[in-house]
Amino acid sequence: MGSQTDEPAEQHPEDPEALGIVPAQAPRAAAGGRRLALDVHGHLRAMILSGELTPGSPLLQAEMARRLGVSRTPMREAFRLLQEEGLIDARPDQRARVRAVDPADLDAVYGARIMLESLAAGVTARTLGEPDLGRMSGALERMRRHVGDDRPEEWFAAHREFHGVAAQAVGPQLQRMIASLTEHGERHVRLARLGGPGVRGRADEDHQALLSALRARNEAEATRVVARHLARTALSVLAFVAPEHEPTAVRAAFRMVCGEQG
Repeated sequence: MGSQTDEPAEQHPEDPEALGIVPAQAPRAAAGGRRLALDVHGHLRAMILSGELTPGSPLLQAEMARRLGVSRTPMREAFRLLQEEGLIDARPDQRARVRAVDPADLDAVYGARIMLESLAAGVTARTLGEPDLGRMSGALERMRRHVGDDRPEEWFAAHREFHGVAAQAVGPQLQRMIASLTEHGERHVRLARLGGPGVRGRADEDHQALLSALRARNEAEATRVVARHLARTALSVLAFVAPEHEPTAVRAAFRMVCGEQG
């Protein structure tokens, strides 16, 4: 689920700053070398993930350097890191641009999320204690509190915490894989502009169902809820950005987890 926005057939784990999706502080020009390049990278990354820099928009190194008050050297390194993450397209002798939603990439990401997060929820269902369930309940209440306001970052932060607890029983390597995929999936949701209040509200039923399944230690139901939730998110985004794309990975993963026709 995710998030980390994951919403029903029309839409959409973890400390938000660790995932780098909350607004970044402006780079500290006094910092030097690698530290400054990382600060610039974090700032630009947050601008892309929040939608401040929109899909397809051009990115000029000189212009961005002036805007952030830094030299071209840390900006070049920041662009290189953003390209490695798949957040921008920067080819030689061409203007860099913020990447748009890639339907095949989204299909692959959510197919993988369905498999891994369903597994994690099933494992976690056996071990979750009352303090953990309390954290999930608190995160769900915060999501409800911010579902219709103008502070979407609060909703997304609570959403990531909710799903982070639901996947916490697996090992650190699998948790890192899930966190990376969650961040990637949330970016798609944001870029598709499907993270609005109405869409966020439609996820509430799925979240409550997952909390209930985990409270009952119902492993099978927890895995089904996660798979449905993520499949709905992926199909919603694809229907919006690329209705002609056949989501083969999402449907195959859903069938494998739920044993149902996807």
